[in-house]
Amino acid sequence: MPTFKQLNFGWNAHSNVPMPEIGWDGADLILQFFLNSLQFERFQQSDQGILRFHECMQYRLGPTNDEGWYLGQCRYSGSAPSWGEFYELNGDDPLLDRPSDWIKTNSSPSSNRHFLFYFRDGTFECIAADWSYDSATQNALAAHKEIER
Repeated sequence: MPTFKQLNFGWNAHSNVPMPEIGWDGADLILQFFLNSLQFERFQQSDQGILRFHECMQYRLGPTNDEGWYLGQCRYSGSAPSWGEFYELNGDDPLLDRPSDWIKTNSSPSSNRHFLFYFRDGTFECIAADWSYDSATQNALAAHKEIER
């Protein structure tokens, strides 16, 4: 099984209505969602986080939700540290291709890194070369330079 490295420190998606949306900028996937202003006071209720996944090769935004996680229906329920976080998975992953809803792109990334973000009503996964905070002016994560990466 892979190991999980948590990537979100000092921020997270809204716990009730993150409303994740996917967009594109060339070969980069853009993931936008509402931030958790209840847990992290530096954010306003309407603040959004925007992550950029460079050279995205494949992605999915679908099952499992938080209820499925706690019922053991997620393929990583027994191995990921906790629900609701943003991770990079490292190592061999025999379960990678288990979901049938992966969407493949035309990109061939310079490296194949596996990213996973658990939202309340679903799971985002992406195989890409790297990730970063997008530089869009409305990105509250980019506005708070003290947030670790």
